[in-house]
Amino acid sequence: MVKFPNSPFFVLPGLLLAGLMLSGFPGVCIAGHLEIQIAYFTQQKKPPPPLSNLDPFVADKGIQGALLAIEDNNTTGRFTDQKFNLHEVVVPIDGDVVASFRKVLKDGYQLIIVNLDVAPFKQVAGIPEAERVLLFDIATRDDELRRTACFANTLHLLPSRAMRADALAQYMLKKRWREWFLVIGPNQQDKLFAAAVKRSAKRFGMNIVAEKTWRHTHDARRTAQSEVPVFTQGVDYDVLVVADEAGLFGEYLTYRTWKPRPVIGTQGLVATSWHRAHEQWGAVQIQNRFMERAGRWMEEEDYSAYLAIRSIGEAATRSHANDSAAIRKFIFSSDFALQGYKGRPLTYRSWNGQLRQPVLLAAARSMVSVAPLEGFLHPSNELDSLGFDRSETTCQ
Repeated sequence: MVKFPNSPFFVLPGLLLAGLMLSGFPGVCIAGHLEIQIAYFTQQKKPPPPLSNLDPFVADKGIQGALLAIEDNNTTGRFTDQKFNLHEVVVPIDGDVVASFRKVLKDGYQLIIVNLDVAPFKQVAGIPEAERVLLFDIATRDDELRRTACFANTLHLLPSRAMRADALAQYMLKKRWREWFLVIGPNQQDKLFAAAVKRSAKRFGMNIVAEKTWRHTHDARRTAQSEVPVFTQGVDYDVLVVADEAGLFGEYLTYRTWKPRPVIGTQGLVATSWHRAHEQWGAVQIQNRFMERAGRWMEEEDYSAYLAIRSIGEAATRSHANDSAAIRKFIFSSDFALQGYKGRPLTYRSWNGQLRQPVLLAAARSMVSVAPLEGFLHPSNELDSLGFDRSETTCQ
């Protein structure tokens, strides 16, 4: 079993934490004032067509988690004589992402939280000047970035599609729901998630008995009652797996299928890094603190940004360094471990920069389980039973 090393980021009462630090708490280096400059880089997003009045468009996903983490880092920094500063850069919708990112690099930032879609992320991560900095990718979930198109300067905070699909497959195997009916949406992202589902099905011995593409272009809210039963008729299966990352139709499959079957995937039972129903391992504390600060529930990007800056804080406090090379070296050392309110220490995979973390399996208003599930073992770290392992990637 992996154990937490002595870390200043355990959740401890304030006075006890201060006393431990001032009395030489192991792993804390107090050697003069040090400022750590962090940039938060993102681009404005165009609000998608409204699909539901229940889920309003959230324009500040990510930054609110980053601001909360800066507060936590600076709470510790008062005892270690360190100051963490966050500089936010927001590129307009029609702005030049690459030029703006080059300006951030020119300004000397070496630790950069990046909240971009896949295409612009590839552009900025591949800039030659960016090879010397450390990027924290808090928004992409593409397997390609973790398996073949890897960037040595990047750490990925969100679970990949493969990790999410494996988490669902582990739970389905435990329930012995082996016969899957896969429904795929029209977008490229849906096809990528469907590919991850097929990989997981093969990996865990599941059987995809049918596969269909949702081709209806009209509003599913008004036609689902008549269309879904016909669409799902004539197939014998245990569970309906949906790949609809944009949420165009997936929500309207539950309770409307021809046979009474559960729905999993991008809707129904979902695999996620964070969920508002998560309450274990001190999660209630951060849920309440985030709600008080942001006035809304924490989203996955907020949680990822929080962990990214806490990773910097952990490495900077323990190594008493503020440059990207030293931070990266400590993050990949055996001394690094991050408390992420999930009951296990979080670390990064050295070969592709993916954050190892438990994946939550949740319904709309309740936690169902947490993967990896008991019994799914791995030679070195059970968290590596989710997603592509070292031998399955070309990343080094």
